[in-house]
Amino acid sequence: MSTQPQQPEPPEGAVAEPGQEQDLPAPGTAEARGAGPEGPGPDAAGGPAGPGEKADEKAEHAAALAELEDRWRRALADLENLRKRHARELERERAAERARTAAALLPVIDNLELALSHAGADPGSIVAGVQAVRDQAVDTLARLGYARQDETGVPFDPARHEVVGVVEDPDVAPGTVVQVLRPGYGETGNQLRPVAVAVAKRE
Repeated sequence: MSTQPQQPEPPEGAVAEPGQEQDLPAPGTAEARGAGPEGPGPDAAGGPAGPGEKADEKAEHAAALAELEDRWRRALADLENLRKRHARELERERAAERARTAAALLPVIDNLELALSHAGADPGSIVAGVQAVRDQAVDTLARLGYARQDETGVPFDPARHEVVGVVEDPDVAPGTVVQVLRPGYGETGNQLRPVAVAVAKRE
């Protein structure tokens, strides 16, 4: 029985000679793609994210959400402070305007009291006194921006007049103001009250 001589094993770390057979991985296997038996290496592209990366991403999202919520709460607080400040300023302006109006009417009240005090000594002076006080009150309203309106013979204007009656008057055109029953105060767009009038009716 003949035996073939056995080839001695190459020393560890030696390079195999050409033609010498080596155990190479089969094409397409994980070993051929550079992955070891434990799976793809740490440098393999497109590998799944580890638990540490997911935790970092969740922490970033939570921090961004907390920052947005903080900004939202600050904006709400600023808006509420602005609303309260505006309400306080508006009330101060209203109070100041009421005080200015009341101060403008004080001389009218003073003159009324003066006229009443002289009525007993000279009853005839009461009429002239009341007329003077009326004129003073009308002037006060005019200075406040509400001039007296009591014209007759003018065309009816629905923005200025309020019809409370109609009369027959052949001497004037229909729709003409022929009588003022209650004077108005203020101009169109800044009217305290309209003029109550009677107009000529159409035939």
